[in-house]
Amino acid sequence: MRDIDDTPLPKGELALQTLAMPADTNPSGDIFGGWLMSQMDLAGFITASRRAQGRTATVAVTGMAFLTPVKVGSVVSCYTDILEVGRSSIRINVEVWINPHKNPVKVTEGEFVFVAIDDRGHTRVVPDEDE
Repeated sequence: MRDIDDTPLPKGELALQTLAMPADTNPSGDIFGGWLMSQMDLAGFITASRRAQGRTATVAVTGMAFLTPVKVGSVVSCYTDILEVGRSSIRINVEVWINPHKNPVKVTEGEFVFVAIDDRGHTRVVPDEDE
């Protein structure tokens, strides 16, 4: 019998969940990596904007590696974990998992950096969580 600690699980909070559809596939029938990256960016944006209490913009993405292909019909779940909050930036790890309810499989992860911006598109300070 396996110990529960031996089973890898997503880190962070579920920020976005969607279904992999045929329109998002490459000629081999696998989901495009770019589509997955856009879902990760959306999940990170949701988390960053909530934490920044307003508008944010993606400024950097690092450290992505795709571990397994995603097939049409897979439930794609993006989990976010805030790693660091700076004066105006928020660094977030985003993990993608498929089939979250039965035999979850990690697909990829990446680090996304967002900057809080005001209505004119200028950098602004990220408020304290208490505010």
